[in-house]
Amino acid sequence: MNAPSSSVVLVTNTSHNPLMSLPDPGSDPDPNEIPDHSLGGYFAEHDRPPAYEGTDGHPYTVSMEIEHTGNIRAPFSGYLVFPRWAQSGVGIVGHVETQTLVEARTTNEASEQLKVLSLHRVQELLEQAIERQSDLRSDDDSDPAQRPG
Repeated sequence: MNAPSSSVVLVTNTSHNPLMSLPDPGSDPDPNEIPDHSLGGYFAEHDRPPAYEGTDGHPYTVSMEIEHTGNIRAPFSGYLVFPRWAQSGVGIVGHVETQTLVEARTTNEASEQLKVLSLHRVQELLEQAIERQSDLRSDDDSDPAQRPG
């Protein structure tokens, strides 16, 4: 059976890792019509994190992280961490993360701000994090002080 064009389509590879295939960003469905269109909605609807395939070819999942900061006006910050899974699906082999995405007065407020992110926006943030990590590795490779012996 074909999935409607306005829904998120999940496919699985041979190791049973779901890799998310999203509809074209230009055809975003109305978030009010699809309960799992947002990050929080997906967690609530499926009781697990969404999974993505990064442009680097690796499978990723996503988690919301909130930390206490020293900022009196907004003592909590939130960001996303994307665990990178082995191609075999056996375990986590690394991760990438976003920069701080939200600053809030409470952990609940920070969490709610992260939950409203659309799945398309989360995919964009994953790609930016992959690119940023790739750039950092390139910088390390070109720095003679970072090279062994």
